Amino acid sequence: MPDLRPYAALLAKGEHRKQLILAVAQRLLTRNGWRTTTLGQIAGEAGISPAGLLHHFRSKEHLLQAVLEARNVYDAAHKDDSRDLLEQLEHVAERIARAPEMVGTFAVLRMENLDPDAPLHDWMLARHRAAVEAVAEGIRRGQRAGRYRPDLDAAVKAEEIVAFLNGMEASWLIAPSTPVKAVFGEYIASLARQFDRPPDP
Repeated sequence: MPDLRPYAALLAKGEHRKQLILAVAQRLLTRNGWRTTTLGQIAGEAGISPAGLLHHFRSKEHLLQAVLEARNVYDAAHKDDSRDLLEQLEHVAERIARAPEMVGTFAVLRMENLDPDAPLHDWMLARHRAAVEAVAEGIRRGQRAGRYRPDLDAAVKAEEIVAFLNGMEASWLIAPSTPVKAVFGEYIASLARQFDRPPDP
């Protein structure tokens, strides 16, 4: 049987290089935005040639898609719909601290693509709507379980919560010293008071 270890080592090396390229791309995109970041800049900071970068990502658009997919994978890995919505929100501040470049990249790309004609506008809009619906469903689950007051408008409250999350990402980007965890704690405590089901008369 052939020895597959050299091939496995090559695969591991290739995957490591891909992750390095993604990390550098996230850092530069956060700093400079998508429009002014070039593949040459990313390759240079990653310590590889432009041809080496294109071996892993065949175009700038392909690399961008990989960056976006990395955020989706990260969010899915840290999502637990079985937990109460407020418990889930408690962990968002930790996720921002654990993956600052990823969060920063996404916030910058969101702002770069506000115009309906921007290349990522439709993708960002679809993701925003999905996020709002996920939060709204979390509220509805709490209402069905009797934990949250039934008169809350889940759709409206979900828009507020998502706006808060987006705003906190932007605040942290512009002022990294923002006490994200403390602000989240205050906001979640406020939500808990608003969501609390009043005692039966």
